[in-house]
Amino acid sequence: MPAAPRLPRAVARPLRSLCAHASRFALPALAVVLGVACVTGALLYGGSARTAVEHARRVAPPDASVTITQEQPPAGPAEPGAGGLGPGLLERLRALPGAAGVRAVAEGSTFLAGRDGTLVGSRTDSAGVNYVPDSSGSDPRYPLAAGRGPRSAGEVALDRRAADRAGYRVGDRVRVVVQGEARDVRLVGVFTARDARVASGGTLTAFDEATARRRFGLTAISLTAADGTGEARLAARARKLLPPQAEAVTRSEAQARSAAGASAEGDKTTGLLLSFAAVVLLVAGFLVANTFAMLTAARAREHALLRVVGATRGNVLRLVLGEALLVGTAASAVGYPLGAALAMALKACFPVDGGAVAAPLPLVSLPAGLAALAVGVGVTALAAYVPARRAAAVAPMAALRTGEPPTPAALRRRNTVGCCVTGFGALLLWYLSDTPDLDMVTVAGAVLMTGLMLLTPWLAVGLGALLRGPLRRLAGVRGTLAVENARRNPRRTAATASALMVGLALVTAAGIGAASLSGMAERDAARAMASDLHVVPVDFAEIGDGTARRVARVPGAEAVTPTVPTGVELGAGRELGALAVDPRTVGRAAGLTVAAGHLDRLGRDGIALSRAEADSRGLRVGSPLGDRRVVAVYDGPERLGPALVPLSAARPGERPDEILVRAAPGRTDALRDRIRDTLDNPALLVQNRADTAREAARPYETLLTLATALLSVAVLIGALGVVGTMAMSVRERTREIGVLRALGMNRRGVAWVIRLEALLICALGAFLGLAAGTATALTAVATQPAAEPRIPWLQLLLALALTAALTALATLPSTRRAANLPVVSAAGAEGA
Repeated sequence: MPAAPRLPRAVARPLRSLCAHASRFALPALAVVLGVACVTGALLYGGSARTAVEHARRVAPPDASVTITQEQPPAGPAEPGAGGLGPGLLERLRALPGAAGVRAVAEGSTFLAGRDGTLVGSRTDSAGVNYVPDSSGSDPRYPLAAGRGPRSAGEVALDRRAADRAGYRVGDRVRVVVQGEARDVRLVGVFTARDARVASGGTLTAFDEATARRRFGLTAISLTAADGTGEARLAARARKLLPPQAEAVTRSEAQARSAAGASAEGDKTTGLLLSFAAVVLLVAGFLVANTFAMLTAARAREHALLRVVGATRGNVLRLVLGEALLVGTAASAVGYPLGAALAMALKACFPVDGGAVAAPLPLVSLPAGLAALAVGVGVTALAAYVPARRAAAVAPMAALRTGEPPTPAALRRRNTVGCCVTGFGALLLWYLSDTPDLDMVTVAGAVLMTGLMLLTPWLAVGLGALLRGPLRRLAGVRGTLAVENARRNPRRTAATASALMVGLALVTAAGIGAASLSGMAERDAARAMASDLHVVPVDFAEIGDGTARRVARVPGAEAVTPTVPTGVELGAGRELGALAVDPRTVGRAAGLTVAAGHLDRLGRDGIALSRAEADSRGLRVGSPLGDRRVVAVYDGPERLGPALVPLSAARPGERPDEILVRAAPGRTDALRDRIRDTLDNPALLVQNRADTAREAARPYETLLTLATALLSVAVLIGALGVVGTMAMSVRERTREIGVLRALGMNRRGVAWVIRLEALLICALGAFLGLAAGTATALTAVATQPAAEPRIPWLQLLLALALTAALTALATLPSTRRAANLPVVSAAGAEGA
């Protein structure tokens, strides 16, 4: 029978050593597993997101070989077919050689409300389209799955996915929002569509041809290439017929542009997730380095015996690094499937573009697998290299005597470097507080944390000296023992506390930054609120022309005016931005103070200027400005500057962006509810100042929640470091614990010594993390001129409480083991 193949010596020795001390390597392996999982999850989810967006954007109507669009002029949308895409161009394109078909496209933003009254699908990609039936009554671009196509203004058809999500069937009354107006129409058909907007989570609402043209105008023209005619040749022929500012884009060109945008979007998502993974790996590196340092000291006798029997320094170095490589390889193997599960969870919680993209998640990816292996092995080997060098450098006889702690000279050098680096980081933060460079602030924060890491052993000794007296009074001899144990090996205490420090510093910085930005957004939104109530559209929606009149008829509305962004021609190609308002009501609705003149004299050719604008131009009432004359100078919110003109001055196609409402005293909330009921439009928000502030702060709250959840993994790994440190501490002090028990200390007392030592390490890491995170965040906030620092005390206290709770839970195995050590055998033990 042939003998089993033998492993190479370079693998066999570290493997035997690893198996002999498997329990001691479990925690660093778990930390690396979490880091590898974060990297793998980021790569898999980011790749899936990129693929999904590329797939969605590459979907195109089957009959669109070439698409012709026209850039809208700056003043606003042109009238349908005016001077650009129109019937004349359509006829010329129909006669174009190589064009088998020409289709007029009339599309615009249209939202679908579900049965519960909320909007369905992605707001970005929800659209209304024109249904163009052929001789059979069906539109080849939107083939029917049920019912028929729309034939009048009161009928629509929906794409099948939107109808299913909203719970509608053919024959139901459905509510759609188009051009800012909510309308109830009859659903007469359900269709399928190869459309990027549907693939991206949006909804398609099909109107009959006449209704779509009336509402949206002619927005594009698509050409279908005849057999034997390439799309590039057809596009070249079409370009010769196009008016200025119009372009013809082939299907391939459109897909290439979309793919580039999708790749950039996917890279941004992947980069953000990888930045969090880097933090987790950094903290995992601390745990690995600390564990190998403790194991090196505990196994000094074993390494010395190897030196005595002939092993060289290189042999010992390779042995320890071999153990690290095996740990990293095993952690990579376990971390990859865990990362795949994390990617699946991310996809479920944060679906791409509304969750409509059914792109498969690539659970097996060679790049992600290689990255997982490289990260797992690389981080573990790098973190274990310094402990391995120390293990190889100890002389045989010296190692047989004791596992020596670091020499005072080494700590003095470290403290000197730490003071210099910390001082440089603090000075850099102070200097950068007057500059807008956030990237440099991040670098300065990293320098400060690096310096604090170097100083942590010295700070651990100082914190122990500071707390020795209070703990002695509170916990007696148990407090004294806990302090002395924490000070006994300051390097180990420092490494454990540093892992907690990094996690808490980042959580603190993220919390203060998000809270400050949220406060700035709330304050700016409240200041910009120029009335008791305002009506604003949701993103990508608009306000209908008749909405302001309907609001004005609501009982309790004392003054109402729409605000329409427009411009005033000053000649020589210059323009002054202005708001078109109702001259009769704007003063009361917005609470304006008229310094000179009268707002109700705006009339057809009048203009009102804010005091700042009038002073900057040296104008007063009666001065000419362009083809208008100044009739009033006013003071008011910046939102209502720098000029006001009458509604009649708005250009065709310009729509209100806001409706200002003045409520009767004490009736603001009641009026808000009545306006909501009157409009009954899910695409319009009716808000008071508090609502506006909350809505402005909402994105930052979501960002803070996500960042805290991801960074909490780093804090968890820091807690795992406490588990390893306390476990090693109990092993090293077996005899000491036995002597304490023999002298009369009960099990609870021993457990409290271990628990207090862990809490001291936690306190050190928490203090340094809060200090570094707060300093960095406050500097970053100071770089933003309009931001004011806001410290979320409740959140920070909760983070500290959770960290302390994690630390207390982390000590349970160690305290249980220490309390259950047999007194006689423990007192006679020699140590670890």
